[in-house]
Amino acid sequence: MDFDQIFLLVLLVAVLGFFIWGRLRYDVVAFAALLIAAAARIVPLDGAFAGFGHPATVTVAMVLVIGRGFVNSGAVALMARHLVPPIESAPAHVGALASVAGGLSAFMNNVGALAVLMPAALQSAAAVKRSPAAILMPLSFGSILGGLVTLIGTPPNIIVAAFRGNATGTPFDMFDFTPVGGAVAVAGILFIALVGWRLIPSQRRATLSSSDLFQIDTYVSEARVPRESKACGKTLGEIDALAEGHDAVVLGLVRRDQQIGPGRRRETLRAGDVLIFEAAPDSLTNLFKSLGLKPGGRRGKDKPKLLGSPDMSLVEAVVQPRSRAIGRTVEALGLRRRWGVNLAAVSRAGQPFRGRLKSFRFQVGDVLLLEGDADRLPEVVAAIGCLPLAERGLQAPDVANAGVAVGVFAVAIGAATASFVSLPIALAFAAAAMIVLGIVPVREIYDNVDWPVIVLLGAMIPVGQALEATGTTSLIAESLVGLSSGTSPVLALVALLVIAMTLSDVMNNAATAVVMAPIGVEMARTFGVSVDPFLMAVAVGASCAFLTPIGHQNNTLILGPGGYHFGDYWRMGFPLEIIIVVVAVPMILAIWPL
Repeated sequence: MDFDQIFLLVLLVAVLGFFIWGRLRYDVVAFAALLIAAAARIVPLDGAFAGFGHPATVTVAMVLVIGRGFVNSGAVALMARHLVPPIESAPAHVGALASVAGGLSAFMNNVGALAVLMPAALQSAAAVKRSPAAILMPLSFGSILGGLVTLIGTPPNIIVAAFRGNATGTPFDMFDFTPVGGAVAVAGILFIALVGWRLIPSQRRATLSSSDLFQIDTYVSEARVPRESKACGKTLGEIDALAEGHDAVVLGLVRRDQQIGPGRRRETLRAGDVLIFEAAPDSLTNLFKSLGLKPGGRRGKDKPKLLGSPDMSLVEAVVQPRSRAIGRTVEALGLRRRWGVNLAAVSRAGQPFRGRLKSFRFQVGDVLLLEGDADRLPEVVAAIGCLPLAERGLQAPDVANAGVAVGVFAVAIGAATASFVSLPIALAFAAAAMIVLGIVPVREIYDNVDWPVIVLLGAMIPVGQALEATGTTSLIAESLVGLSSGTSPVLALVALLVIAMTLSDVMNNAATAVVMAPIGVEMARTFGVSVDPFLMAVAVGASCAFLTPIGHQNNTLILGPGGYHFGDYWRMGFPLEIIIVVVAVPMILAIWPL
């Protein structure tokens, strides 16, 4: 091995280690790797940023914009409304949900598909008294499987198509993935519907609603402000700050039977006012003592009902990937100060959080119970990047442009399939048309591009090309061939699929594809066979992350609403991955012979 090969192997191991560690964002790790390789002159300086203009990177960005167009036009909402009905039979219900999620994910970002379908799916489950845990994991897994069916269904498909273009001069077409991906998706969804959902622990499936996680009424108390109280003369904002020191939240104020919301922070307290707090009993005792408050306000039928009143509403929402709330505290996010909204309770991984809410840092998948003005709350939930878990929190979309959005996309796919233009150009025209027609407002263009994935691709593609140019992928490929006894390309194909699937369970699927695709090409060349089956194996393996909640953003998103534990995923995911290998390998060899 020469210096360049040793350097790149060490760099690759370090990058994979940081990806798996997960403490640093994968786009930061990838960009740092690119800079290091460029500084060492292993990646040419004049081509260091060529990955950001690569067809694979452009295609992923355009698909994300077009997916937003589908949502904004109401096309996805129409499908969710008509194709996700409550069904008494559990296998039929689970199968229908997974199938709809898979169908949408074949043509749009599967995280977006899951986010749009989740409220309707939860509503249909509640109608037949079925738990969120019984339907959310099948919904997520079905969405992931659907991405296998077309070129644009998932980033790994786009990436391996680009590497095939580099290796043979011709990339994969739009529906080249359909025979293998469709067979795998159908087999996987049948397993999920008939057997898989039963493997979710019964104690999780017994939870009827995510609202059961909060038991908010147990922690809501009233306090009367007597004349001698230290609270007299203080503003509601000052009381709120003092309450935070005692792990309590001010939900509002009642004065002469009139409710005053928490957003009016400058309102001065008077004797006789009734404050409404949310806190554990011990915290309330200390708070009442420090402020000189008297427990209990008015009782019986005259007792004010703040929670769920016509003016104030409660909404459960889950923190989505790329939410502005991630990594921030309640104070840093400014929920009360900026938005006039209370965080009444929070749940993580199916468990209610009863610590200090003011120091709680949000993560993807956290379920928040937010309380605020009924008219403004949906807008606030959307602004902070959360997803309401009930359709009542969603404004009904205008479906007038649904047909236009679908038509624009169909024309683009038709043009690319007929080879009038390349797929990236066709998708760029489709995205531009949706912007010009007002389906995707200009202000939403950049908000709906998954920039960490774009940076990851732009940074890792030149590194992957350097691995090929220096012969490093040949060394790795020869080692993998040796591990598979060096006798059978079929065994090597299986090994490549399993390795890609394993990596994808612990790190981003696009990163897995970028790393494994050039290795697959070199393995094929070592055996003297076609690169196509090996690239198909990478596409399937990199897309199928079912063992952990961290391998795919969909799995992370359902963790809180489903009340799942980390170990719940492999119960359904492990046999599913075995089925995928059993179905995928024969289909790959039949459609893409060695």
